[in-house]
Amino acid sequence: MSASLKWLALLVAASVLAAIAAGAGLYAETRARTRVMAEQVSGGSVAAGRAAIQRYGCGSCHVIPGVPGAAGAVGPALGKLAARATVAGRLRNDPAALALWLRHPQAVVPGNGMPEQGVTERDARDMTAYLYTLK
Repeated sequence: MSASLKWLALLVAASVLAAIAAGAGLYAETRARTRVMAEQVSGGSVAAGRAAIQRYGCGSCHVIPGVPGAAGAVGPALGKLAARATVAGRLRNDPAALALWLRHPQAVVPGNGMPEQGVTERDARDMTAYLYTLK
């Protein structure tokens, strides 16, 4: 292989590595921005929300991205919940409505399949923060 082809191959490899690094940086920045925005609109903590979702056992009924073991098939999958127009098919998808649904699903839609779990107000805000990162 000639020296000029070696340099060209080296430049291509360096360009590919630089593009991968830039993409990874952009991805991390986007995730951080999403987390901050979710926490601001909900008044909760994304990390505490993920822990609360695990503690309440939400994954036994729902598929929830990023929550270990959350692979239930009873309720709807919660991926991209932040992009949905409604919660439970009835409530406008805003942080207060989602937190209300998480705390008192039977009061919102009597007889629906989601049980009352005794979710606290704080946990509902935290869970809302986590769910709002799922775009």
